[in-house]
Amino acid sequence: MEAPPSLADGQIGVIGYPSASPFEIHHILCKMDSVPHHAVFGSLLMPEHPVSEPMPCVVAVHGSLNWRGHHHEHIVGWLEAGFAVFRVHSFDSRLIESTVEDQMSVTYAMMLTDVYQALRMVSTHPRIDSARIGIAGWSLGGTVALYSAWEPLAEALAPDGERFAAHLPLYPAAHLRMDDQRWSKSPILVLHGDEDDWVPLSLVESLVEDIRPHGANIEVHVYEGAQHSFDSIESLSFDPKAIRLDGHRTIRIDMQGGMSSEIMPGVVIPLNEPEERLAAFAAVPNLGVHKGGQWTARRHALGCSTEFFQRNLSV
Repeated sequence: MEAPPSLADGQIGVIGYPSASPFEIHHILCKMDSVPHHAVFGSLLMPEHPVSEPMPCVVAVHGSLNWRGHHHEHIVGWLEAGFAVFRVHSFDSRLIESTVEDQMSVTYAMMLTDVYQALRMVSTHPRIDSARIGIAGWSLGGTVALYSAWEPLAEALAPDGERFAAHLPLYPAAHLRMDDQRWSKSPILVLHGDEDDWVPLSLVESLVEDIRPHGANIEVHVYEGAQHSFDSIESLSFDPKAIRLDGHRTIRIDMQGGMSSEIMPGVVIPLNEPEERLAAFAAVPNLGVHKGGQWTARRHALGCSTEFFQRNLSV
């Protein structure tokens, strides 16, 4: 994959850069040389009053509904705290508005590639401290922020050693289980609602049990009575067509990068290619989710996200 451009000239604003569109993590680990390349773009936003020079930066990743208003409220908090923000436009770059009903046109593997290319690029900016770049994401983007802490992915996508210094996933899909248990030592804070029926909290809790013994520095803050998108201002609603996860099925990634899942007792299917994911959707048609804000959780999360990066990215 082509290296991203240097930002040594101090460029800010909308910036295009090369990326790729691997369908699954399997392709990142095993077939990256053959995946289609794709030009993407993001926006590098600078604070009015930087906390330091060079300053920390947060790479921000949207969810399945693309960029939403509450995402930008967090971003304003980070900018006002003196951090730069690089806002990744994975959907807009691929002319996609939403993946709520398909989860195929833009995948977390594609978005992981986009964010690591962004990390490599913003690390070259003279006003950004390359050792203090964090990542935050919501829902699908939260999945990206979470699994960007898995070292084999980082090795594949940033072979020169660039790494995120802090990971903030908000209500991620925590359904991947790795045989290769090598994780970043950087802090991970997951913010999740206990009534989330889109990406259940139980998957996060079992992931923590799985990876913490292997050195992952992960914590979870649980909001009681909160659904998906608890940090938004939208009223609680139900989407009958949205694809959801259940609370017990996970996807295994073996030491060779092969992906599989036990979709029924004793029935294990591969999940490396698009047609295999379609077969899994057909076999386990989980549809229908709730989403909407909860005022108490929202207020806490907006402050907590800024405090997390102040604690972990400040000098």
